[in-house]
Amino acid sequence: MSDTATPLDSRRLYLRLLGYVRPYWFAFVAAIVCMGISSIVEPVFPAVMKSLLDRGFSGATGRLDWLLYPLGILVFFIIRALLGFVGDYAMSWVSNNVVSELREAMFERIIRLPAHYFSDHTSGRLMSRVTYDVSGVTGAATGALTTLVKDSLSVFGLLCWLVYLNWKLTLVAIATFPFIAIAVRAFSGRLRRISRGIQESQGVITQVLQESIEGHKIVKIFGGQDYERERFVSTVQLQRRLAMRATIAAAAQSPIVQFFAAVALAIIMAVALRQAANDQTTVGGFVSFITAMLMLLAPLRRLTDINATIQRGLAAAESVFTVIDEQPELDQGTIELENIQGKIEFDSVHFTYPGATDEALKGVSFTTQPGECVALVGPSGSGKTTIANLLPRFYPVSQGAIRVDGENINDIRIDSLRSHIALVSQEVILFNDTVAANIAYGARRNASREEIYAAAKAANALEFIETMPQGFDTLVGEKGVKLSGGQRQRLAIARALLKNAPILILDEATSALDSESERRVQDALDTLMQGRTTLVIAHRLSTIENADRIVVMQHGRIVETGTHAELIVRSGVYAHLYQIQYAQEERSRDEAEKTGANDLHRHLQRQ
Repeated sequence: MSDTATPLDSRRLYLRLLGYVRPYWFAFVAAIVCMGISSIVEPVFPAVMKSLLDRGFSGATGRLDWLLYPLGILVFFIIRALLGFVGDYAMSWVSNNVVSELREAMFERIIRLPAHYFSDHTSGRLMSRVTYDVSGVTGAATGALTTLVKDSLSVFGLLCWLVYLNWKLTLVAIATFPFIAIAVRAFSGRLRRISRGIQESQGVITQVLQESIEGHKIVKIFGGQDYERERFVSTVQLQRRLAMRATIAAAAQSPIVQFFAAVALAIIMAVALRQAANDQTTVGGFVSFITAMLMLLAPLRRLTDINATIQRGLAAAESVFTVIDEQPELDQGTIELENIQGKIEFDSVHFTYPGATDEALKGVSFTTQPGECVALVGPSGSGKTTIANLLPRFYPVSQGAIRVDGENINDIRIDSLRSHIALVSQEVILFNDTVAANIAYGARRNASREEIYAAAKAANALEFIETMPQGFDTLVGEKGVKLSGGQRQRLAIARALLKNAPILILDEATSALDSESERRVQDALDTLMQGRTTLVIAHRLSTIENADRIVVMQHGRIVETGTHAELIVRSGVYAHLYQIQYAQEERSRDEAEKTGANDLHRHLQRQ
């Protein structure tokens, strides 16, 4: 949606919004009927006032009028209150269901969006749209409609009564309506623009809050509290200023309406008093007219205020439907993979990330046989992780083809392709759930406890799981914060073991671990890799010396291929990288030994 939506765009947007109300039409109609009856009988009260004043204070009342008039008014207000309650409850039920449907539709689309979408949009803004913007939609979808129906009927009924009482005076009141409409229209565009700004600032607030909470350790250790506070305060203050502008724009309408109403009322009173002096109206008629006029002001004010609600709702609807209308991952595949062997072929693959100018991969070709372990090595930015992203079709290849068991992955259904691939990466994703639920995740969520136990045992995870307070039923915390890095990695390996996929991607799965954790994780990985076609993206070259084949990459191209021994003999890029790492590891060991010897010497001196 553009920022300057035309009236036609607004109508289409509003009609689309009302489409979400359609499934609940029965409750919606019931609410409208109850509110309609409650509103259309508004003239009853001024009519009773006319009869009461003309008869009750003129001595022309019957013997029971002193009782019937009060009881009539009491019954009238009780019935009106009950109808209003039923109408409000039914409309609220519809409204909450619409919110739920929109949130479900947004979440359904978000989890099926392509990977590049999440690179281009902050998670805070997405969360704000699902939690904050959707709530604003209900104002336009049901709240504004409720006011429109309820108050329009009240205005209609009261105007009919006014025409019945004195059509000349009523024309004076109606003459003010065009001026009110012009004022309302003048504020519409400004309200929509301000509402968009408020929604954007809410997304920034959510983003800053999320980053500060998740990165609290970095904030503390680098003294970032003042910086984060300034970021948060500036965004909050921006939203406050926008909210005040919206308040000014919305509140300015009421005085304008009241001004024109006051002018009309003053003229009406002057004419009515003149008519009364000429015996052209009764006291009851005059009081009834003034009462109806005063009763008319409240629904008129709400009808003018409804513009602000509609504009906020339409701005929110633009944001919501922008997400819902995003194109999901392209999936034109029709082939279902079954009992695959695990052969992988990269055939002259070129790839450029969305928005980038340089190619990340430039004609990459290699073949991995079933059950073979192929390691991808090279400096940062060489294209290793890109290969890992292309195989599960997180991104579509720009040119060339990737095949699994001879089938182009573009011809395979995405769900079918990914069901045969397991991933263990350096950045382990765990959910704030139990240990068992994190192992038996997704398609394997109904796995038996015996299967979960076996996977954890094979991943060398039982030793720490069984020491936890509730064992497999222990909550791991947000992103597994209650676990160490090695423990998180072993849960990820257990998850991959339970999936039992024939193709395995290991994306620097041990690079961030200490030596002891790396040894345990590597043992678990060795178990996981057995009988599977494995692509290993390695940072520490010592961990892939036993790979069946090593593919060396540089600047998006394959520059060397062979076993560890073959590549060392060639004295090429791999040998150079290996020598650098070997020298670094030697220095680290020498420093550790020197530190240990000094500690021992100081200990002996103290003895």
